[in-house]
Amino acid sequence: MGHRIYLYPKWIRLWHIVNALMFLILIATGLSMQYTNASGWLLQELGANPAEKTETTTFLMSFATAISWHNIAALIVTLGFLVFFTGNVITRNSRNYIPRKKFFIKNMMIQLRFYAFGIFKGENHPFPINKDRKFNPLQQASYIFAMYIAMPLVILSGIGMFFPELVPTQMFGVSGLMINGLIHIISGYTLSMFMIIHIYTCTLGAKPTTLYKGMITGYHEVH
Repeated sequence: MGHRIYLYPKWIRLWHIVNALMFLILIATGLSMQYTNASGWLLQELGANPAEKTETTTFLMSFATAISWHNIAALIVTLGFLVFFTGNVITRNSRNYIPRKKFFIKNMMIQLRFYAFGIFKGENHPFPINKDRKFNPLQQASYIFAMYIAMPLVILSGIGMFFPELVPTQMFGVSGLMINGLIHIISGYTLSMFMIIHIYTCTLGAKPTTLYKGMITGYHEVH
């Protein structure tokens, strides 16, 4: 027989759900801007004669629509990150992200081996969830990287793209705007890959829906 542990307070669940939805919008709109021919939109913005406008090839949505929704979702994600960071500072949730230094690398390798081999052999989880340990060592490392390195980078570089006058003209002898854009794209793709992996690993509970159910109810089912 299993039992339940209350692990996810309401503010974490609300932030997590909103953040996930906004990230899906950011991915869709980001890909649209990346692979849409924006020449027609640029000519319109520059006030070109309608006869001179060229047809804009779209990917998922128009360039103008992608920009609008990308900016809205980015603002919500930024505000959500401030809520997440503040919540971790004033509550005990931050302790879940602090790794135990002793044997941390070794424990990460144990967890990696479990994901690669052990789980397919029916082995027991090496670091099961309990009231004192919400994340395994590999999750802690990936969450620290995603939330405290990649997320600030994508937000700050996004602000730099929205307000290009804030970006230095030259950085390391190269255009500051180009470096800022490169940082934004790399950190954005990194977080997108993190989200895809996160969606997959959340199906590795007792049942494929167990961990997703926990994010709705706040309770983790221990089996």
